[in-house]
Amino acid sequence: MHTRELRGSSSLDRMAVGRTGRVADVAGGDDTALRLLEMGITPGAQVRMVGQAPLGDPLELEVRGYRLSLRRTDAARVAIATS
Repeated sequence: MHTRELRGSSSLDRMAVGRTGRVADVAGGDDTALRLLEMGITPGAQVRMVGQAPLGDPLELEVRGYRLSLRRTDAARVAIATS
């Protein structure tokens, strides 16, 4: 897990509803980063932003065929590669 800035990337919390991207990196080496990886948010995985709560938190994602809700602060740790 790296914290480097990736060219052509953005964080998952900034992805618009309806957009799809690929996980480029998960920042940190703590329990939260490990939990994100355990939930299937691993480099190379395709992620689609399904929606967000009325106040913007949590976010609803589709990854590996299932839906997942994440806090915006956790989603900010996930770098998404853009094309």
